[in-house]
Amino acid sequence: MANVLTNLIPDVYAALDVVSRELVGFIPAVARDPRADRVATGQTLRVPITPANVSGTDISPTMGFPTRQDQTIANQTLTITKARSYSFSWTGEEEYAMDQGPGFLTLQQDQIAQSIRALVNEIETDIATAVAKNASRAWGTAGTTPFASNLIDPANVRKILDDNGAPQSDRHMIINTTSGAALRTLAQLTKVNESGDTSMLRQGIILNIHNFDIRESAQVQSLTAGTGASYTVNGAQTVGTTVIPVTGGTGTILAGDFITIGSDPNKYVVTGALSGGNVTIANPGLKVAAANSAAVTVGGNHTANAAFSRNAILLATRLPIVPTTGDLALDRETITDPRSGIALELAAYPGYRMVTYQLLLAWGVSVIKPEHAAILLG
Repeated sequence: MANVLTNLIPDVYAALDVVSRELVGFIPAVARDPRADRVATGQTLRVPITPANVSGTDISPTMGFPTRQDQTIANQTLTITKARSYSFSWTGEEEYAMDQGPGFLTLQQDQIAQSIRALVNEIETDIATAVAKNASRAWGTAGTTPFASNLIDPANVRKILDDNGAPQSDRHMIINTTSGAALRTLAQLTKVNESGDTSMLRQGIILNIHNFDIRESAQVQSLTAGTGASYTVNGAQTVGTTVIPVTGGTGTILAGDFITIGSDPNKYVVTGALSGGNVTIANPGLKVAAANSAAVTVGGNHTANAAFSRNAILLATRLPIVPTTGDLALDRETITDPRSGIALELAAYPGYRMVTYQLLLAWGVSVIKPEHAAILLG
């Protein structure tokens, strides 16, 4: 049978411009790891994380050698958790019937484009969910759209990253379209004499603000808060603690919730749900020591707009592995989604008087540096 995909590829890219596509913001902003092609589905890639150096001492001349200073090198893991395909099929009779109307190739192109749309949205959702549940701290008011009247929100999110020592370069902020609409109404950004640029006013392009490249995403997560109430800290906790023992109280504290502790103004993102009397927050842990019996308050339902440096989040993608002896695919091609930059496999599998087409990809996501990520509440 003749090659069924090669001549179709240019038309697929044309179809991508026609089929509806949701905004993609997270995928272009995160780090990509080329080592993913060495990891099988379900296997783990370990990323080394060096600890802070706390061995500083005064210089004291001596005839002896300095004592050794060992460190424990931790790691964050990334697992290729998903190997997914989106499929559709055609029989010969169906092709013939469609060629009497809109045309088989026209419909097939749109089906491929819709498959790309669905797969990319799934990856985008995975990244948005990972950062919503693994960032260091949060800023803003739950249930209230940010950028109400000024730029206090990105300024304070930047403060979180600065205080945590995040790199100054390659910072990104991903917001939903509601927040984007609010941002575009700020006069100081749309007045050319104040912003120095016509892009926001004329084209709606969001400018770099406070060193953040700002993108919008349709997959920014809306989280329902746990029901936890009346919990208190069980024993005094020092600065840097990430596992917070709590006592009393009722209800749940979930991953992705944010909590406040006593009079500490910081809003800590919960990365490990309440279990065994402990709640886990991300590095760098408590910024203010927590007194025994300090109240632990669970924040409300919120939208998890995110800000991070690129190195905070790792995305690994690769094409699914084919046996060395091959499989039953009639043909397969690699195509790149121009909106997200993700390379995908398109394969055709023949059957009896019909063909099934599949769009395939394997991927995994991990927040490897939570202290370089923060949530802007909405």
